[in-house]
Amino acid sequence: MTSESRHVPVMLQRCLDLLAPALERPGAVVVDCTLGLGGHSEALLTRFPEARLIGLDRDKEALRLSGERLAPFGDRATLVHAIYADLAEVLDSLGLPAVQGVLFDLGVSSMQLDEADRGFAYAQDAPLDMRMDQTTGISAAEVLNTYAPGELVRILRQYGEEKQAKRIVSAIVREREKEPFSNSARLVELIRDALPQAAKRTGGNPAKRTFQALRIEVNGELAGLERAIPAAVDRIAVGGRIAVLSYHSLEDRLVKQVFAAGATSTAPPGLPVVPEKYQPKLKLLTRGAELPTEEEIAENRRAAPARFRGVERIREARL
Repeated sequence: MTSESRHVPVMLQRCLDLLAPALERPGAVVVDCTLGLGGHSEALLTRFPEARLIGLDRDKEALRLSGERLAPFGDRATLVHAIYADLAEVLDSLGLPAVQGVLFDLGVSSMQLDEADRGFAYAQDAPLDMRMDQTTGISAAEVLNTYAPGELVRILRQYGEEKQAKRIVSAIVREREKEPFSNSARLVELIRDALPQAAKRTGGNPAKRTFQALRIEVNGELAGLERAIPAAVDRIAVGGRIAVLSYHSLEDRLVKQVFAAGATSTAPPGLPVVPEKYQPKLKLLTRGAELPTEEEIAENRRAAPARFRGVERIREARL
């Protein structure tokens, strides 16, 4: 399949509209921090013909496919093998002290879900890998087979918000002593057997939360996001805009906190006049987290959990 035929960008029009005031300026630079199959990037380059795009992805196969898709735009598109946590370092290497737009489309990409051998999807049997960059790091199987029980419980609770973490981990530890985990179907079956009937009746596939937790741990997603969102705020020019699509509450909460902090005055209470250095540096462009429309979800079921937030930089860095 081509990248175009298997990828419907989430909330595409909303992303374009929010970023438009910043990217319609001549010489604007926009960073797609999660390039994936290039759907958002292709639309950005098409709608803003004077803009330059920097695309980041840790997945070399995604870079290859998106490179083919974006080839008609020539040197307007610069693709970099990097994680979004390294945003500042990438911009430094390209000699870009500031940019006008930044887009994050977080979570696992359509390609990674659709490639059975990547192990992201619990609906089909596959090796338990889950690495977005298959050239580095440990796999989900290694996490399951080597982490201490207490650490596994923490991961499932913290990253998967799994209330039955202890019950699932007890079953994992018991089964890994018999035979190490290697494939997803065995883990899915174990989770189904470990959960009480009431827990299996709500929230979709009972393996969903455990797979999410393993993926976040394997790829260091939240730790990377804790670096990436503040870096984007620091490197966006005055008048520049940041758009973020997140897919679970942990991501959205982190984004909300950084944006809210930047949009809040840091002045001590009671000052009759607030000095410039205490003024907010960001303006919130969305009221809370915006949701996809019913039409968008009908077109692309993977858009259903999406939460969208945007901000604009309104002042230089505080002194």
